[in-house]
Amino acid sequence: MQETWRWFGPDDAVQLPHVLQAGASGVVSALHHLNQGQAWPEDEVLKRKQQIEDAGLVWSVVESIAVAEDIKTRSGDFRQRIDQYKDSIRACARAGVKTICYNFMAITDWTRTDLMYRLPSGGYALRFDFTDIAAYDLFILKRPGAEADHPPQRRAAAEARFKAMSESDIASLESILIDWLPAREFVYDRKGFQKMLDVYNDIGLEGVRSNMFAFLNEIAPVAAEEGARLCIHPDDPAFPIFGMPRVMSTADDVRKLFKAVPDEASGLTLCTGAFGCNPDNDLPAMAREFGPRVHFVHLRNTTREPDGSFHEAEHLAGDTDLIAVIANILTEESCRASQGRADAVIPMRPDHGHLLIDDIGKKVNPGYSCIGRLKGLAELRGVMRTVEAARAGRIAI
Repeated sequence: MQETWRWFGPDDAVQLPHVLQAGASGVVSALHHLNQGQAWPEDEVLKRKQQIEDAGLVWSVVESIAVAEDIKTRSGDFRQRIDQYKDSIRACARAGVKTICYNFMAITDWTRTDLMYRLPSGGYALRFDFTDIAAYDLFILKRPGAEADHPPQRRAAAEARFKAMSESDIASLESILIDWLPAREFVYDRKGFQKMLDVYNDIGLEGVRSNMFAFLNEIAPVAAEEGARLCIHPDDPAFPIFGMPRVMSTADDVRKLFKAVPDEASGLTLCTGAFGCNPDNDLPAMAREFGPRVHFVHLRNTTREPDGSFHEAEHLAGDTDLIAVIANILTEESCRASQGRADAVIPMRPDHGHLLIDDIGKKVNPGYSCIGRLKGLAELRGVMRTVEAARAGRIAI
């Protein structure tokens, strides 16, 4: 696998020389300053590519060209938005950046309730707490019908949590949930968030799935024509929250997508953390089954709790067997090489590292500090080298 690193552009606290020092050869980036639905001009794509190449790296993956809510809901200016999306695909592909990661998550991007969860080691992780989600859903947002989505025990715990919260606690939780992500198209206040939830409630699960299929059946041929590969990122977390339709949370969701959009240019970002927080997902098995259409891999781990809460674990210490996942992806690469596929090498990146050591106290994008990802990449690199050595007969394990 090609070792890559997510970089949020010139304003990222982790700069390109740091990426090179980490040992990565590829960069995963996007034009975040132009991610409000408009088409990306080719000159802007080339400018970003040149910045990356000047640092001795290559721009391996676009993550992400934002999919506008109009496209997901198939309303408003969705036709213009799809045409603009096609133009952005063309601009990236013609600049030589041909792997494009995106997601189809309604309203939110990845969702956590705590961006500074203290670990026994003294470091910090991202955390998703179902009691916090329920407290916000039931007693702050007061979403109609929310009671049906939370079992009695969780509702009772959420009420107690809410009663113990100060106004600043409420404001902090709300900020984390609905208005902070660095890669989001735009942010919401409480009223706007509820309004969008109502829109998606009216469309329903199968409606959103149908909209996704329609969108991909339009853009996949454009990607194929340009020699590009699209790879959808799963829902994160990979289960419903706030009553939102989730269309990419399970292996069966992936199967439905691949059946509805058979074009090989439409593939998967295998995110072991997003899929892994759902205990129904077997990540090593998914790596085997979907391997031929896995175009990008996010390697991270989560530790799940009985009530469905989870936090980001060390890369090799959570509930997902990342060693088995890596072994299966390396097998897929060997198969592709034997078939003469141009995409035999699959880009990967360490995802959502812990906040550690000198990074504590620095202003960084949550989950994307330097040292935690550096540690994760080193661990993952060690696994890859060990599997490769064993298969080559250089060591016995």
